[in-house]
Amino acid sequence: MTSPFFSGPSATRRTLFKSAGKATAVLAAAALTLSACATGPASSSSDATSSSSSSSQFPVTIKHVFGEATVKEQPKRVVTVSWVNDDVAIALGVVPVGVPKNEWGGNEQGSTPWKDAALKDLGASFGSDKAPVQFSEADGINFTEIAKLTPDVILAAYSGLTEEDYKKLSEIAPVVAHPEVAYGTSWQDSTSIIGKALGKEAEATKLIADTEATVKTEAAKYPQIAGKSFVYGYTDPSDLTATGFYTANDNRPKFLSAIGMKLAPVAEKASAGSKDFFVPWAAEKANELEADIFLSSVEDTATAAAVKSDPLLGQIPAVKNGAFVADADKSLVLAISASSPLSLPWALDTFLPQLATAADAVK
Repeated sequence: MTSPFFSGPSATRRTLFKSAGKATAVLAAAALTLSACATGPASSSSDATSSSSSSSQFPVTIKHVFGEATVKEQPKRVVTVSWVNDDVAIALGVVPVGVPKNEWGGNEQGSTPWKDAALKDLGASFGSDKAPVQFSEADGINFTEIAKLTPDVILAAYSGLTEEDYKKLSEIAPVVAHPEVAYGTSWQDSTSIIGKALGKEAEATKLIADTEATVKTEAAKYPQIAGKSFVYGYTDPSDLTATGFYTANDNRPKFLSAIGMKLAPVAEKASAGSKDFFVPWAAEKANELEADIFLSSVEDTATAAAVKSDPLLGQIPAVKNGAFVADADKSLVLAISASSPLSLPWALDTFLPQLATAADAVK
C-alpha cells in the first residue's frame, strides 16, 4: 500500500502524514447521543443491544470495488482498518473492538483529540475496560491482530486495500471495502456505507446532514474564501521529486470545493478520468501551478520558509503572492486529509482562518 498521501510519492501511505485547532468536536456530542452499540475489547463481553428496527434491516449486502460484502446480522464485534472508518463508527455510537493506532498525526495514546472526546462520551476512553484494542498498521494490514479480535465485520470503506489484502481479511470476517477509488471515498459516502453495515442508516443520514450544516455555517463566516481557486499540493525543498498535487478524487480538494472554492484548472485537467488521488509535478514547472491559493503540509515552519525561498518552488504563483497555506500541525493535516464527521468540526476553528488569511492575500 504505497502512495503519495502526505509526504510525496516515495513513502508508504502509513508514513506519509509527514508534513491544533481548538478541540470543539461540534458534532461529536450530537452524534453520540444516538443509541450506543459499544462492543468493547476482545476480552470483554458485549453489552450491546440492537433495536428491532435495526435488526430487521439484516442481512445487508454492500457492493464494493472487489465485489460485495454480506453482513448477516447486526454486528456486535466491529474492527476497522485505515483511517476514517473508526471515526464514523464511533460517531454513530458504535465502539469497535479494534482500531488501528494513529501513528502519524496522533497523540501519545495513538489516537486523536476528536476520537478521544467521542470515546469519552461513550464511556470507552483508551485505557478503560470498554476501550477498543489498538493495533499497528505501520507495516500494512495487521491480519494477525485483527484475527485475534474475532470480528463480525471489518470496516474499510475508506482505505487502499489491495485485492490480496481483501481476500486475506475476508477469511476472517465480511469486509466492507472502498467502493471504487483507493483512498477516494468521501466522508459522506463512508458514513452512508458504514451506517448501512451497522444497521444505522437513519442515524448516518442525520449525521451527514448535521456535519454538512456545521461546515457550511462555519465557512460562511469567511466569505473571502468563496470562489477562490486552489491547488492542494505537496512541496519539500529537500526532495523536489516529491512535488505534486492532489486530484479531485482526494478528500482535501473535496472539502475545499464543498466550502465554495474552485479546483484550479491545472488540477481539474489532471483529475479528468483519473483514479489517482495524487499527481507528481516537475518542480521545474512549479510556476505553472496557477491558483489563487496553494496549500501544502510541511514538516515545520522552517520548511515553509524554505519553500518560499526555493528558486523553483518559490515560483508557484500563490506562494509568490503570499497566499500560501503551509500547515505543520500534523493533527490538523490528518483531520482534513482523512476527514470524518468527527474530525472536520474539530478542525474548522483553525483551518478556516488559515484559508481566510491566504484569501486576503490574493491580488
